[in-house]
Amino acid sequence: MALTSSPERPQPLRTVVAATKDWVERLGGVWVEGQLIEIKRRASATQFLVLRDRVAEVSVTLSTTAAELDAAGPLAEGTVVVCQVRPTVWTKSGSLTFECRDIRPAGEGRLLAQLEQRKRALQAEGLFNPALKKRLPVLPRRIGLITAENSAAERDVLTNVQRRWSAAEIDVRYATMQGPNCVPQVVAALRALDVEPLVDVIVISRGGGSLEDLLPFSDETLVRAVYACRTPVVTAIGHETDTPIIDLVADLRASTPTDAAKRIVPDAAAERDALRRALERATRAVVRKIGIEQARLNDLRSRPVLRDPASSLSGHAEVLALLVARERRAMASRLREESSSIGHLISRARAMSPQATLQRGYAVLSDASGATVSSITQVTVGARVRARLNDGTLDLDVSAKETP
Repeated sequence: MALTSSPERPQPLRTVVAATKDWVERLGGVWVEGQLIEIKRRASATQFLVLRDRVAEVSVTLSTTAAELDAAGPLAEGTVVVCQVRPTVWTKSGSLTFECRDIRPAGEGRLLAQLEQRKRALQAEGLFNPALKKRLPVLPRRIGLITAENSAAERDVLTNVQRRWSAAEIDVRYATMQGPNCVPQVVAALRALDVEPLVDVIVISRGGGSLEDLLPFSDETLVRAVYACRTPVVTAIGHETDTPIIDLVADLRASTPTDAAKRIVPDAAAERDALRRALERATRAVVRKIGIEQARLNDLRSRPVLRDPASSLSGHAEVLALLVARERRAMASRLREESSSIGHLISRARAMSPQATLQRGYAVLSDASGATVSSITQVTVGARVRARLNDGTLDLDVSAKETP
């Protein structure tokens, strides 16, 4: 019922706001579709969103609870959603707002939310742990390739691998790369290549496509099959901006099939150039080292001690010769002194010896027993004595004895 009023009898503002609130809330809850253009996260329990019509320039403010917003999954600005809203009027401000009681991503947003939830669950199990990533071989013996037959992805990988390393061996396994048969066929090809002893790396390659086309490569069965592989797995799915869940569990994610070829085999031309440069650097280093050592050797050889090793002894030889000469002079002088001393001693000994006395004309007498006769009292007249002279002996008979 319309309110009656006049300048003389105006209605109180609270009555008008209450009537407006009552009339607006009669609409009840309604499901609407729109695009989130602003998400105002706050620390309180009530959160505010701005929802805009997908075609017209019409925007409204939504209020919802933090629990309801979290239950909707990861929502980003620009996501298309469907919401169950109930219009209401805030009595204090008279502003129109919409209470959001349920919010769900719509279209691709719904798929992205589901993929994000799956991604979080697998991440919590540790399937994306970087420490579990296997290193790719420097030069694989054989490359396993899983792709669609006669596809551009197959052509890109084969062409670039052959261009970079012509001797590379590739074992191609074909599979449907989209649709309901994609996951079982790719898993079967993956397991078949994983048991091949010569296959050192496996590439799963597909060209670009819509979100729905790439959904099989976020399938949990395929993701777990890649995680269980003992052989390193390289993924090249879609374009650089596409990131299916298989990319997160793979040992290496390539942005494109061409990039995958560059990652799994070296470039022969680049390797030859690198080898040539390394050889040149090694040669220069060896030549430089030889030059340095030759200079050191020449410096050593130029030193007098090495040019003439005996030169260091010449000074010592002169000193030694002087010392020898000095010692010889000292010894000769000492010998002369000692010879002179010995001569004097010999002269003295000779002077004191009986022989010298005999040489002066004296004689030594001895009786028949050989005892020296030094007194006349030791012999009798008629006794025989022996006189020892300087040049011999005389046997004498005593005829008389006389005293001085």
